[in-house]
Amino acid sequence: MTGRLVMCATPIGNLADASPRLRETLAEADVVFAEDTRRTGKLLERLGVDAELRSFVLGNEQQRSIEIRARLEQGETIALVSDAGMPAISDPGVAAVRAARSVGAVSSVVPGPSAVTAAIAVAGLGGDRFVFEGFLPRSGEDRERRIEIAANDDRPVVLFSAPSRVGKD
Repeated sequence: MTGRLVMCATPIGNLADASPRLRETLAEADVVFAEDTRRTGKLLERLGVDAELRSFVLGNEQQRSIEIRARLEQGETIALVSDAGMPAISDPGVAAVRAARSVGAVSSVVPGPSAVTAAIAVAGLGGDRFVFEGFLPRSGEDRERRIEIAANDDRPVVLFSAPSRVGKD
C-alpha cells in the first residue's frame, strides 16, 4: 500500500493564520518536508506538533524526491510545506508531486493563505482575470521580456519578490 503526499499551505507572515486542519495534518504525518526547517520548526512549535522534519529546498529537491518516493512506497504519510504559502507555487514541490505519482501515491492539498489572491483582493482591481508571474529572474533578457509582456497586458499582474528586494517608502 502506497502512502500519501499532502501539500500544505502555511501562513504568510502571521502564524496565527494556521488552520486546525493544517495542525492536524502536520501532527498525523510520518514526516514533514520543509523549505526552511528553522521556520517550519517555529510553526510546529506554535501548533504544538512534534514531527520529524526534513529539508526540501531547490538545491536538494531531486535527491529528496528519491527519499520521498521510497517513503511513500513504504506507506508513509508525508506533509510538504514551503516557507509561506503553497508548495510548488513559486516554491519547491513539483518534484515531490511527480515522485508521488510515479509510485501511485495519492496527492492532496490542505489549502490556506494565498499571497496571490490576497494581492488581487487588496489591490481592488477585480479578481475575475489576472496574470501570475511569480518570481522574475534577477536580471537579463528573460526578465526584461517578462516585464514587457506584463506591462502590455490589460489584466492585473501579480509578481513575487523577496522582502529584501522591495523598495522602502
